[in-house]
Amino acid sequence: MIFTLLSSPLQGFTDFRFRNAADQFFGGINTWFAPYIRLHRNPEIKNANKRDLLPENNRVSNLIPQVMTNSAEEFLFVAGYVQGLGYTELNWNLGCPYPMVTKRGLGSGLLKDKERINDLLTRVSAESDIAISLKMRLGYDNSHEILELLPILEKHKIKNIVIHPRLGKQLYKGAADLEMFKKCIENTSHRICYNGDIDSVARFRELKDRFPTINSWALGRGIIANPFLAQMIRSDKNQLPDDWTDQFSHFHDTLFRSYDEALSGPKHILIKTKFLGIFFPIVFKSSQSL
Repeated sequence: MIFTLLSSPLQGFTDFRFRNAADQFFGGINTWFAPYIRLHRNPEIKNANKRDLLPENNRVSNLIPQVMTNSAEEFLFVAGYVQGLGYTELNWNLGCPYPMVTKRGLGSGLLKDKERINDLLTRVSAESDIAISLKMRLGYDNSHEILELLPILEKHKIKNIVIHPRLGKQLYKGAADLEMFKKCIENTSHRICYNGDIDSVARFRELKDRFPTINSWALGRGIIANPFLAQMIRSDKNQLPDDWTDQFSHFHDTLFRSYDEALSGPKHILIKTKFLGIFFPIVFKSSQSL
């Protein structure tokens, strides 16, 4: 079973320190997406994004920068910046569902404006040679938005499209619409990657059987809840590795030390690493039930 596993970013958590440690101790991910770059009033990259993308800070084999914007000028600015660092691809986030983003016409809130998406892709393709990939949902209000958008995307050179088969207004509630995902596959010639609710080997097998033509799969919240998930999927074994406690302990200690070197004071370190508390209980529970 040949397939590619990607890791979707989780803003504020999956920075270069997390990626490096997870890749070192767990493995299984072919491509990592960096948390999105978003420009504000001035065309300037935040220092946190700069540090996160520096090649010397990243030890993973393949990292793709991501941008969230509705402006061709901003896209081109970010494209030029990441190309200066040696990156050849920029992922456009059209999937973020959070209201503070979508109400500004960003993320999945932009999916209803197909003409603006078309105009941006047209201009960027004319003025930059960077490879463009997309991460998107079925729409914000309804899934007809993606069916109306896909024919427009056919006109453009797009490396791949990562589709999370929910609406933006759903956030992460309700079931993923697998029938609509199937329609997306049938209505595009672009390479499609599935994203959404892959939280176990059994779920991956179920989706792989349902969509046999899909060979690219993105893990989001599932790999945060169970950092062993990618290697479990690769081994096609519905169980944790025998030395999982040692692996997790080494990962935890390495990540903690890297934050300790970068952050000032125990309060900041605690805030940054408190999400690790969700790992061990879920992994331990899995080890008892798999």
